[in-house]
Amino acid sequence: MSKLTKYLTIHIIGIQFCSSFLLAQWEPPAQVTREEIVETSQKILSLPDIPIVAREDLFQIRALEMDWDMGAMVYEPRDPSKIPSDPIGNKIGVFLIHGGSGDFRSMDKVARLLAGKFGFKAVALSFPGRLYLLDPSRNWPGDTIKPDGSVRTPIWHKDKLITRDQYDVVKDSSLKKKYGTLTLACAKKGTEFYNRMAAWPVAFEQMGKDLLTRHFPENEYSIYVHGHSTGGPFAFIFTQRIPNITGVLGMETSSFGYIVRAQARASGNPTGKQYGDLPFNCLHIRTWGDIARYVGPETLALQGPDSLLQLPSLMEKVFEKWDRVKHLAQIKAEGPVHYGSVHQLTNQAKATARRLHLNTEETQKLIERYVGYSRELWGLNVKPVPPVLFGVAKAGHSAERYMDVTLPMYAGMDPPPKVRLVQYQAGIHGYTTPEPDLPMGPFPAVAKIWHEAIMQGYYENYARQQKLSNH
Repeated sequence: MSKLTKYLTIHIIGIQFCSSFLLAQWEPPAQVTREEIVETSQKILSLPDIPIVAREDLFQIRALEMDWDMGAMVYEPRDPSKIPSDPIGNKIGVFLIHGGSGDFRSMDKVARLLAGKFGFKAVALSFPGRLYLLDPSRNWPGDTIKPDGSVRTPIWHKDKLITRDQYDVVKDSSLKKKYGTLTLACAKKGTEFYNRMAAWPVAFEQMGKDLLTRHFPENEYSIYVHGHSTGGPFAFIFTQRIPNITGVLGMETSSFGYIVRAQARASGNPTGKQYGDLPFNCLHIRTWGDIARYVGPETLALQGPDSLLQLPSLMEKVFEKWDRVKHLAQIKAEGPVHYGSVHQLTNQAKATARRLHLNTEETQKLIERYVGYSRELWGLNVKPVPPVLFGVAKAGHSAERYMDVTLPMYAGMDPPPKVRLVQYQAGIHGYTTPEPDLPMGPFPAVAKIWHEAIMQGYYENYARQQKLSNH
């Protein structure tokens, strides 16, 4: 055999081996039945517990010439050697971003299971202003709307609280069909409240980078990011801005803001006003109505139209749940990013530019930065969007909307990332909510699939490519 023939033979065998390896790569199931979820949940919850430590991380950052007090929770095995490595040899870190109503406590069950059953290190942040810094319990006192007409406001800095003279309370009925009448606290121009409402997206980016750099060093960890609901668009912000974010772990995870906007158009609101189009300086003060907004569709999906015959008991359920969760922040400013409102993101950037006395060129760069939070980045030397594993609950996000809108929009990206969708035949939008035979909802079964995806190569090729490009 000549050297050339021998070389070609070895080369062809190598290609065949690689092709076989690629064909054998792990793929998620398209659907998981309720019976499978119950069986898997029991197995995962019965796994031996890994002793873990959970500690609060309070820190301050500087962004756009303002100081911001931030908080997160860190969960990891008491014995650091228990943290497993992924297929490229990096330790596994999971970055968790909660949904629209709470703080890092919304991710507590998720983090404890990932750390306590699989050994992953997890960091769960709180959106800027959401953490009640005035009490160690972190429980917000009273209700969101107070008897004197004032409302709950964010705490972006514990020494610079928002006072009643800095905002007007506005009742907004422009989205009444879906949201009911909204109570908004609209910040007055020139106030601390207004300036913070304009600047918080950049502060969010800075806090995330600070957390990930400190807790998941680039040469030591691969980061797998998960955002629940509103947390999804913010998780996607980091996927291309942090070198060692290797993949997205999705469950009831909203996508980039511009894709969420397209989903809303496809669901029967083709040209109308969307939640993210509310003025950026107007803080949404959540009430029992936001609980009802979920309980209604979830009950319909699980019980059918006859559930409307139980309306009095459903309303009791709504009020009881509100009493259980009103100690969480229950305020929301994230609409412009979540719903990809280019107009409001531009207004935020312009307001910040005026405060900082930026020139025309600097203002345009700031606008591009803000608008960039609503979609993927592209171009030379831009990190591609990593592989995404979406998941939807039975009574949660619409699988049809994902298939009709979301997945095609990812396929149109340059380059298109690997994306898969798993439909879980149990659970609601709050996917750790208990139900019969499922003490943590479908999440233990979701966690098993996340674990398999990480350990069996779903993210591996991307991770190796990024590791090579970073070095």
